[in-house]
Amino acid sequence: MERTDPMQALFEPRTVAVVGASRTPGKVGNLVVSNLLSAGYQGAILPVNPSGGEILGLTAVTDVSLLPEGVDLAVLCVPREQTPDCLEALGARGCRAAAVITSGFKEVGREGYHLEQRIAEICARHSMVLLGPNSLGLVNARGGLNATFAAGNPEPGGIAFFSQSGALCIAILDAAQGKGIGFSKFVSLGNKAAIDEIDMLRTLTRDPDTKVILGYVENIQDGQEFLRAARDATAVKPVIMIKSGSTPAGARAASSHTGAMAGAEDACQAAFVQSGVIRASGIEEMFHLALAFATQPLPTGPNLCVVTNSGGPGILAADAAERARITLAPLRGQTIEELRAILPPHAALYNPVDIIGDARADRFAQALRIAAADPLAHMVLALITPTPAMIAEEAAQAVADLARELGKPMAACFMGETKVAGAREILRRAGVPCYDYPEPAVEALAALFRHAEWKKRPLPVEVCYMSNKFMAQDVMAKARAKGYRELVEFQALDLLRAYGLPVPKTELARTSDEAARAAKAIGYPVALKIASPQISHKTDVGGVAVNIGDEENLRRAFLSITNRARRVKEAYVLGCLVQEMAPRGSREVFAGFKRDAQFGPLVLFGLGGVYVEVLRDVSCRLAPLSLSDVGEMVREIRSYPLLRGVRGEPPVDFRAIEDVLLTLSQIAVDFPEITECDFNPVMAHPGGALVVDARFTLAPALGNGG
Repeated sequence: MERTDPMQALFEPRTVAVVGASRTPGKVGNLVVSNLLSAGYQGAILPVNPSGGEILGLTAVTDVSLLPEGVDLAVLCVPREQTPDCLEALGARGCRAAAVITSGFKEVGREGYHLEQRIAEICARHSMVLLGPNSLGLVNARGGLNATFAAGNPEPGGIAFFSQSGALCIAILDAAQGKGIGFSKFVSLGNKAAIDEIDMLRTLTRDPDTKVILGYVENIQDGQEFLRAARDATAVKPVIMIKSGSTPAGARAASSHTGAMAGAEDACQAAFVQSGVIRASGIEEMFHLALAFATQPLPTGPNLCVVTNSGGPGILAADAAERARITLAPLRGQTIEELRAILPPHAALYNPVDIIGDARADRFAQALRIAAADPLAHMVLALITPTPAMIAEEAAQAVADLARELGKPMAACFMGETKVAGAREILRRAGVPCYDYPEPAVEALAALFRHAEWKKRPLPVEVCYMSNKFMAQDVMAKARAKGYRELVEFQALDLLRAYGLPVPKTELARTSDEAARAAKAIGYPVALKIASPQISHKTDVGGVAVNIGDEENLRRAFLSITNRARRVKEAYVLGCLVQEMAPRGSREVFAGFKRDAQFGPLVLFGLGGVYVEVLRDVSCRLAPLSLSDVGEMVREIRSYPLLRGVRGEPPVDFRAIEDVLLTLSQIAVDFPEITECDFNPVMAHPGGALVVDARFTLAPALGNGG
């Protein structure tokens, strides 16, 4: 059968050449050959060494040019300077894939960077898949392929792992062997000169041997492509990732609210949320989650049943369930009565079911079977402490027996160390994830539920609002012609109107007389705001007055505001905006976006006003936003109850807020030259929402030093 997938040569090679193979034990070129042999690789292994001879019982050729044509995979362990020539020679022989173990490329500076670019170009020209450089190698455990220099061979399993860090790969391989964790694929990406996390997501999504995808990344170059690949993957199987290095030291202090609050970390987190990637905080949590996904079915609901022989750990499990946003199953009356019939009078019959500390394994097995069978229990946690009466191995066997027939996700927590070691081994062999403490066990089960809900989500519905884009383009063109780098409120109104955004009645007044006429036309009370292209944060300079109820106070406020503003260095004061007040009972919210270099426009929403940067109560999503995105954004901020209404207040119009966010997202997509935007505040009230203040930051025009 013709091989059409270029990644197949990497993971299922029929021949592997080790270029730089060595006779010296401990050298990389020797370890790679040794691992290929010990893993039971069934294809041809072709060592390449200038001296020829025999290496670990295999005949070596002296030069790459002597290799047969059409080698599937070449593993390069040669010095950095020899790598380009080796790849050229391999390409000329029709080699289909190369894993470059050699280091000393872009990770060491400019010279290494240019050399890395060169080897990537060579491989692209020869249509040769390139893994690395600076890679540990790769493993296909089910295919008997271990093309790494790490010690030991991982067991076959359903978990795939890829990582930018080779050192982390070595540590994880060692830890996995100690825990009996098996892998389908194991890949060290190295410097990602060609193959990156996007390629791995797509390959592993198609891989029938992989049930769970794990990844460790330090940077993501093409954020939008990652988003698409991750969405495709999570629709099929769980993806659990660790992302480090998200906050670059010394990032510039942005002048807008959005810029001050939104960073690469926020964009990455939004990408994970919107693509269904489960983010782990560290290696231990990643393995805790992976074990549950690799061994357990997905739950049909959010209800957890806990059966324990100790009240304290049961309470910890209940607390963990609330934090993880799953519920303790309300057991049926029939289940309660069945438990009452077998448990002592002082036992806790309601969830968590506490069979108390004098229980033996037979009582535990009975109670567990009854409680787990309750149709309202969607997930089960068996929680044991090693009391004198409880034989841990017998309890573990009861859990293992029930798990085989239950059809529901089950996890165990056997607390302790030496007294439960045998029990944990029984559970491991039975494919039941066992945890040291209740909290990680509950979080793993909760992750199963969240992934099940993610897979049931309808396809995202994107909304494109009707707009006068030509009018908006004209506004932008005029701003560009005048050399503006910012559009502040009085300049931005036409852009807002072009997109149909709700704005208060507003007039620009250059004198107090004009302000009085405008206020009379709009109707008191009104607000006054300084109008100056150089003053973005008006409240910082005393440039705002609100609830002005008559002409006398209006004129006084106009003079006071403009006089203060003229003290601001380099500020050109045009006058004041006279603006209608928002309806009584309005609540201030904030919306904005910042263009991330990797992921594109990141839209933020949160509590508005002058405290937005202090409180940092914001939610983030990447544009373009869908209907579900904006619904989640509005409801996941901590101050959501204030918008819903407290002490008899009516709720704000949430649909109006969502419309503002969707329109803001459309502006971000339509105008890539806008780098940052603030709508602050947006006054939300029961009858709608008004964009009261807006500010846009423009990218430097080409040819203007930008």
